[in-house]
Amino acid sequence: MKKGIPMIVIGGIIGILGIIFHLQGHSAVGPESSFMYSNPDWITYGIQITVIGLITIGIGTIYTMKKG
Repeated sequence: MKKGIPMIVIGGIIGILGIIFHLQGHSAVGPESSFMYSNPDWITYGIQITVIGLITIGIGTIYTMKKG
């Protein structure tokens, strides 16, 4: 098994969580009792978390494609 695959999976999970947080900030998903629901701060946090997930996926992909 390639060593970069776990990084890709973890990056995917982080990215999905970022999207969920972003949507909660927009009041699109989640319970209304959540502190993230309809909170503009979580719109920004969700985008930032998603970008971190995408970067992690990119690093894992590069690491997987590397010969050695």
